[in-house]
Amino acid sequence: MSLPPGFLDELRNRVSISQVVGRKVIWDTRKSNQAKGDLWAPCPFHQEKTASFHVDDRKGFYYCFGCHAKGDALAFVQETENVGFMEAVEILAREAGLPMPARDPQAAEKADRATRLVGAMEAAVAHYRLQLKTGAAAEARAYLERRGLDAATLDRFEIGFAPSVRQGAFSALTGKGIDAGEVIEAGIATKPDDGGAPYDAFRDRIMFPIRDARGRCIGFGGRALDPNARAKYLNSRETPLFDKGRALYNHAPARDACGKGQPLIVAEGYMDVIALVKAGFEAAVAPLGTAITEDQLRLMWRMADEPIIALDGDTAGLRAAMRLVDLALPLLEPGKTLRFCLLPEGQDPDDLLKARGADTMRGLLDSAEPLVRMLWRRETEGQVFDSPERRAALDGRLRQAIARIPDQGLRRHYGEALAELRRALFRPAPQPGRQRGPWRPGGFAEAQAPLADTRSSALGSGALSADDLRIMMILATLCRYPTLVERFEDDLDSLAPRHPDHAALIDLLLATRAEDEAGIIADCAAGGLTPALESLRATAHLRITPVLIGPPDPDKAESCLSEEFAKYHAERALRSEMSEALEDLARAPEGDGRLGRRLKHAVQRRLTAARPATAEAAGAVSEDTAALSESLRALIEARVWEKKGR
Repeated sequence: MSLPPGFLDELRNRVSISQVVGRKVIWDTRKSNQAKGDLWAPCPFHQEKTASFHVDDRKGFYYCFGCHAKGDALAFVQETENVGFMEAVEILAREAGLPMPARDPQAAEKADRATRLVGAMEAAVAHYRLQLKTGAAAEARAYLERRGLDAATLDRFEIGFAPSVRQGAFSALTGKGIDAGEVIEAGIATKPDDGGAPYDAFRDRIMFPIRDARGRCIGFGGRALDPNARAKYLNSRETPLFDKGRALYNHAPARDACGKGQPLIVAEGYMDVIALVKAGFEAAVAPLGTAITEDQLRLMWRMADEPIIALDGDTAGLRAAMRLVDLALPLLEPGKTLRFCLLPEGQDPDDLLKARGADTMRGLLDSAEPLVRMLWRRETEGQVFDSPERRAALDGRLRQAIARIPDQGLRRHYGEALAELRRALFRPAPQPGRQRGPWRPGGFAEAQAPLADTRSSALGSGALSADDLRIMMILATLCRYPTLVERFEDDLDSLAPRHPDHAALIDLLLATRAEDEAGIIADCAAGGLTPALESLRATAHLRITPVLIGPPDPDKAESCLSEEFAKYHAERALRSEMSEALEDLARAPEGDGRLGRRLKHAVQRRLTAARPATAEAAGAVSEDTAALSESLRALIEARVWEKKGR
């Protein structure tokens, strides 16, 4: 509708932008001067800790010096409430007590109808919540209790129950005077095509109200109690209020939490969101039972620049991540991207939080992979590039993917990042001084600059011996497969590392109760050993070891550890024997030829006894041990004990 001249000016004069913005931010009292209308706060449009968001109350405008968001009170309401221009005008006009101009009859009827439908939905919320307290909901309450939802959580998310009654909600709402047509139009009840009596759309289901960015109930998600139900989860059908491809579960509370600096986490379902919020991750949302849509992605970017997609650790979760990569590429722009947190296989956020707690979840979120790495994984994982043709095909797929990025500068940066990953794949040996990125679930990350703590750690700066490298191989494998620690506990305890970081990681592994990499990451974070873990994987030979970079294979890892421990013990035994023989030789009496003969035979026996059993292990004797052996042989051949007496 058109607004009369001067209406918007009058509205802006009546509304203080500081009051409008003040509902969404916390002012920085040290930088702000309220008397002059000069106000500062952390920006509600991107995550930051400093106050770079400026509001000039006298001019009626805001500007962020970080993300460059700017506008007036109407623009702020549009962005934060996710509403159109006219809806923003209506919101501010109500606050200012300014009557809206008369609208055309059709627009007025549409708005009035939406208001009535929202009223029907709110009545349904109250009805379902009341039903959860009845005897018919005993099984539903037991299920919710098993899932760890207490009374406060049920109230916070307004969870209810739809009994297995054909006309329970329909009769209750029409009995309160709500028009039957509106109950049906809102999606609470369904009218059969044959003209029969309407029946409830949700029956024998736990009910999760779905609210829009303005807090209005626009639909429901129902979780079936019957394991044989056709659909485990059922959403409201499309209505004038509800479009599941344009809505997010927990949208408004998550947006507020993002404005306070929390990262936006995108999970797969209602229970995951509830578990995350209970654990303190309040900026959690979920799509409504379908793959994330373009509209939903844009909603997420309104809340945060880098939403973290926390997907279940299974094949379906990985497929969903790859689909989302394709959806996001044409929509990327500088500062707007995605990160991916792939959980351990067989676990969703709810499972992980119950089993491992919030610290483990936080560690996984902190190590979430950028979108470019997910693109690389999709095009390379499980493939062999042993011919020029296969490598050329990879190059073509990558060029085709990044060509969809509209921003030229961003497209160039993607090309550079992928080129670096390509060099690391085809030329595994890193350049001098190049370090690797942080340890992540599923193996070793590709090239990234290390943290300052990593560069200054003992492993990052010290020279490494053959023993050090073997110990690092053992530790890296056990960090990826901590369930094997018990199998090799005695061997692990017998290691004699030179570096303090090695010793600290050994102590951690011997004490850990972790059952997967995520647990080890959390243990290291809790114990201050993250730099040690990063330094461990900064060695070139580890990142090309199949057991560390390939798909999880516990049997292969166990075989590798058995061999590495055998080599380690054999090499140390051989070195010990050589050292003892040299000491005996040094103490040999002058002219005692018998000692020389005994030593020669003893050394031969010791070499044979200490040599590893396998041919591969036999070739793995370190350079210092080999040098020691050759030195001893040279002394024996020179018959030095006979020359002492001359």
